[in-house]
Amino acid sequence: MTLGEALVEVWRQGLEAGKDTVELEGERFRVRRTRGGLRIVSFRAGPPGQAGSHGFDGIEQNPQTSSRWAQLAREGKRIMQFSVNRRYVANVCEGKLLRYPAWKSLGLPE
Repeated sequence: MTLGEALVEVWRQGLEAGKDTVELEGERFRVRRTRGGLRIVSFRAGPPGQAGSHGFDGIEQNPQTSSRWAQLAREGKRIMQFSVNRRYVANVCEGKLLRYPAWKSLGLPE
């Protein structure tokens, strides 16, 4: 599974299917809720036990902010933002992955 496929899978299980746990390549990660009720999941993706494995946080888009992504969330789109080391690297909106410039600057694999 590529890194991009892993992020889409976390979105699918966490937001689309509304599961309480996300499973990636045999590992399970708990989907929690923030105080505001947004879903959040911390997980590792990439080759297990190798330098290519990265810790990610995926958080449901807050519809109450002023961003264009929040506007889409208010319209009913399901969006999850993904970060590595507190830098947003991508999002998945309705199953479509969008990589941010930080993806490349952090050297994440395509």
